[in-house]
Amino acid sequence: MVDKLLVYPERMQKNLDKMGGLVHSQRVLLALTQAGLERDAAYRLVQRNAMKVWESDGQLSLLELLKADPEVAAVMSAAELEEKFNLDYHFKAIDTIFTRVFGE
Repeated sequence: MVDKLLVYPERMQKNLDKMGGLVHSQRVLLALTQAGLERDAAYRLVQRNAMKVWESDGQLSLLELLKADPEVAAVMSAAELEEKFNLDYHFKAIDTIFTRVFGE
């Protein structure tokens, strides 16, 4: 099955971009709790901004909304937020995964 798999990185990126950064909400939530917020408070902050993105059908940016949110800014800097939106985090073990799966 993998031999015939076609991957279109540009299309994948375009699909991710359509969601306005919602895919990164979990990392932000965890970072807010690690920065000292209680989970319920962190969830409320992320959820209220994520819903704006969802309702805009991805036209708004979760990252930009979080940066502009004073309650979020009180806990995390813009640079810290931007780091949570870096897709490289999700790819950091890709070579290890392929080695385990395919033995190469």
